Amino acid sequence: MLQKLGSGNHAQPFRGPFTITRVQPGDILGNETTDTAFGPLAIIDHAVMKKGLTVKMHEHVNDEILSYIGSGVMQHKDSAGFEAPIARGKLMMMNAGASFWHEEKVNEDEVEMLQIFVRPNETNLSPEIQFHDKPVDNHDWYVMVGPEGSKAPLYVRQQVYILDAHPKAGEELVVPTYLGLTPFLYVMNGEIKVQNLTIGKQEALTDLVNPLPPLVANEDTTIVLFFVDMNASMSMDGTISGLKN
Repeated sequence: MLQKLGSGNHAQPFRGPFTITRVQPGDILGNETTDTAFGPLAIIDHAVMKKGLTVKMHEHVNDEILSYIGSGVMQHKDSAGFEAPIARGKLMMMNAGASFWHEEKVNEDEVEMLQIFVRPNETNLSPEIQFHDKPVDNHDWYVMVGPEGSKAPLYVRQQVYILDAHPKAGEELVVPTYLGLTPFLYVMNGEIKVQNLTIGKQEALTDLVNPLPPLVANEDTTIVLFFVDMNASMSMDGTISGLKN
């Protein structure tokens, strides 16, 4: 059965120059769980960062973090010595492990982005940082992230795949399947229709039993699609990903 997570469910732990809408994927399950994560998919922070903002150097432990930019340019600096602009089409995966520090700065126009937190399969793994350039307007699905050993360009230390697509208004997309993994579809911007359900910005959809049906874009839309092992072993010690409420 299709289950929808409405945008009215989300809290905003930070407002102002750095506004975060915190999407807790497990909320889509209602009273079926006491955890706010969807398997190892812990949190999607849908953030807007204003020009001139600096988020000072801070530490993450046991978080796997994908930075996905919708618009604008974020300046990244970290404890591994990397400094790089992160923009639409340039992905960054921080596998924090035992300890990883980073700083974020916005020098120009405001940034809209997702910071996606996944619980790793073990505690205190080695810290890593990865980057990948991808197409920016792919109408069909693009695999961005997969487990270690998969063919995905970025790896996460968990049984999780992350894809995106940018269908134009009126286009239909067939949703893929991954054997043994459960889908969680998030609309970053725009609006889609799946059967009789309309899914808008900051809303999500899942089906715990069946594959997701095809979707139709009601307008130009950015979709991020997750496939997760709901029974995966995972560390609960993440700075952000370990939060349960």
